[in-house]
Amino acid sequence: MFTPLNAGVVVVGLLLAFVGAAVSVYAVTLTGLLIGAGAGYLAAPNVLGFVAVDGLALTAGAVLVGAAVGGFIAYAGLSFAVLGIGGVVGGFVGRFAVGPLYAAGAGGIQGTLLLVGATLAGVAVGALFGFVLTRTTLLVSTAFIGAALATRSLTPESFATAAEELTAEPLLFDPTALPFLAVFVLGGLSQVGLFKFGYITTLVGLLPGARRWTASDDEEASA
Repeated sequence: MFTPLNAGVVVVGLLLAFVGAAVSVYAVTLTGLLIGAGAGYLAAPNVLGFVAVDGLALTAGAVLVGAAVGGFIAYAGLSFAVLGIGGVVGGFVGRFAVGPLYAAGAGGIQGTLLLVGATLAGVAVGALFGFVLTRTTLLVSTAFIGAALATRSLTPESFATAAEELTAEPLLFDPTALPFLAVFVLGGLSQVGLFKFGYITTLVGLLPGARRWTASDDEEASA
């Protein structure tokens, strides 16, 4: 069912995909809010038996606290936040890349080690790119996460299922699906155009704080 919440998630996804890196401080903080809220939602069932609070109230509180912590960390430490965001996207890509091998029969301990190893390798590569190519990583990551939300590859329902089953499997999706790829590519190209053709100048003039990371990666490296 397409609810106002789902509509809001789609709108947020489109904004992230098409202008995320252009308004870096807002995009990073928003992404931190989303990741923090998701982490809080997933963590709530684990503490349900230890806290004498209604399940719905506990979940809502965990989401709010997670969002607040994620947003604050992202805003206070933007560079470190990009490392984390790049690591999340890299971990997903690494996990997806070995998924077919695991499904083909590499079960048991070897299969688990394969999944964990590929995920950790993806996290490391994503974080490394976030450190070396900050703006590029932010551009790709916001386009990726935004496309996942805008095309409903990730939905509030998938987070609910992940929380109930205590697994990240419901959060996995096919990044080769045409709708996702279309938004991801178009969003990424839109963001590149904002920088290349100078439209970013207008945005940073209107939005306080958006001026951060508007330089190219080459300019950052030489600074």
